[in-house]
Amino acid sequence: MSLKTISAVIPVYNSEGSLELLTQRLCPVLEKHSESFEIIFVNDGSRDASWQVISRLVGTNSRIKGINFMRNYGQHNALLAGIRTAKYDTIVTLDDDLQHSPEEIPRLLDKLDQGYDVVYGSPEEEKQSFSRNLASQMTKLAMQAIMKVEIARKVSAFRVFRTVLRKAFENYNASHPSIDVLLTWATTRFSHVDVKFQSRQIGQSNYTFFKLLSHAMTMATGYSTLPLRFASILGFMFTVFGILILVYVLTQYLVHGSPVTGFPFLASTISIFAGVQLFALGIMGEYLARMFTRLMDRPGYVIHETI
Repeated sequence: MSLKTISAVIPVYNSEGSLELLTQRLCPVLEKHSESFEIIFVNDGSRDASWQVISRLVGTNSRIKGINFMRNYGQHNALLAGIRTAKYDTIVTLDDDLQHSPEEIPRLLDKLDQGYDVVYGSPEEEKQSFSRNLASQMTKLAMQAIMKVEIARKVSAFRVFRTVLRKAFENYNASHPSIDVLLTWATTRFSHVDVKFQSRQIGQSNYTFFKLLSHAMTMATGYSTLPLRFASILGFMFTVFGILILVYVLTQYLVHGSPVTGFPFLASTISIFAGVQLFALGIMGEYLARMFTRLMDRPGYVIHETI
């Protein structure tokens, strides 16, 4: 593995208890496997003393930088701010909770040297609840539909990539970015390495089932027209279904001389059609909401201070 210059970008939210230990483990790895490096902590509106810990770390190590948001804007906005601040040729992103082992970074860098632009550290096994695993799989399915590469099923927040890729999204300013989708705007050379993810020892995860589900919906409607196509296909199928029911009713009337009896059958059919219509309207509403947000030109994040 050739030595690189590395910028490590770490979004921080309510992680005052793990930041010092993370820094103690990360610095020796970067010192050994890079010519020079920097660590960029992006405080995403933490409600604990995370910013005070970052400020203390900056004071003890000149290679650490701190960015403090005005409020919480979300993990991907924090990553985007750190990526735009990075000054070195290779960027490493990892979580603040020590689930991503810094000691695994050299394996990702080795894979990057094999001609790839982005390398993910994918978990060998998911150590989460059933509901979170389900939501995570739905998110990855949405990613695969958008990215159109098989590697989308291996996406994780533990990644290394070439800094030059950010040129493809340097003018991006929407409220709901997805770093993984933005990287596809610049390259198709993705790969992954299976790594061990550690159980979270300090604090609690900030990603709940509903947050992951919302993230999957945001990606699907924010970067793809697939939901609209699905609604169109669903509408066409139920139109055909309605025509078949009409043919059946007319046939019964012509053959037997009486209409089809059974109010429950008609009521259930009407309910199905009404549900499909509302579902399609809901999908179109999601797209209108995205357009409305973009037209407001609201910034993805606002930086309070940088140290």
